[in-house]
Amino acid sequence: MRPSSKVIVSCAITGSIHTPTMSPHLPVSAETIGTQAIDAARAGAAILHLHARVEGTGAPSQKPEDYARFLPRIRDNCDAVVNITTGGGLGMSLEDRLAPALAFAPELASMNMGSLNFNISGAASKIKEFQHDWERPYLEMTQDFILSNTFTQIERGIRALSEQGTRFEYECYDVGHLYNLAHFLDRGLVDGPLFVQGVFGILGGIAAETEHLLHMRRTADRLFGDQYVMSVLAAGRHQMPMAVTNATLGGHVRVGLEDSIYIAKGELAQSNAQQVEKITRILNELSIETATPDEARTMLGLKGAAHVKF
Repeated sequence: MRPSSKVIVSCAITGSIHTPTMSPHLPVSAETIGTQAIDAARAGAAILHLHARVEGTGAPSQKPEDYARFLPRIRDNCDAVVNITTGGGLGMSLEDRLAPALAFAPELASMNMGSLNFNISGAASKIKEFQHDWERPYLEMTQDFILSNTFTQIERGIRALSEQGTRFEYECYDVGHLYNLAHFLDRGLVDGPLFVQGVFGILGGIAAETEHLLHMRRTADRLFGDQYVMSVLAAGRHQMPMAVTNATLGGHVRVGLEDSIYIAKGELAQSNAQQVEKITRILNELSIETATPDEARTMLGLKGAAHVKF
């Protein structure tokens, strides 16, 4: 792995997993997504990982017009790297998932590196009454759901977005996904520095355990040598412990309400910025410096904010 003296903090603002009923603090309108993204950047996030939501219901959306409601505001009020999802909402077509990143040509876009069972149905059983009709069926359908990311789909996304200079946050939910990424590296369709995002704790992917993190890092070392950096995100209660572990090993971190709606045991996070403040405080107390947006751009070989289309 490429050695780094500073840790890149990413913040995933809203995602497509948590639903409005789960937390009153989850940003689901364009106004709150924009506000929380800007506040997270001011709290120390160098990268903002962004999804959009349908106005009024808070359902996941990949319509470019929904992103257009907050992207210019974020651009005008902070200098963080904008990272647009191509994962989108569960069950969306590849065309829908790619649409906003193709429309706005961000510096970064996420790219899932393999198909997997993606089961978040357990969340539905914990809530008696939902605010919106779409929430319960959306969660329950994942009992019989595969998040599709075939080699053909991945290649289509990489080719299309690379043409506009967008680079990738390669989301790896299991060890096999690292080998999938190595396949594309060997074919010359991607190049370093690879920004690998290890995803831990999703039912269907690798569990959030320290030994698994070490195994992922060792495997990536063998496959990529000094051509990559690794960030880590972990679901729910595992968020902070796994992030801190990876940072102490020289890696990078991701927090945000997409990955966990809590700030402590049984305590809902009031905002994305609160999670960013917590991880940066912990890192500072460990004498680990965090990277600025421009330092992150240099580390990841990004094209710069002047070359996006929003």
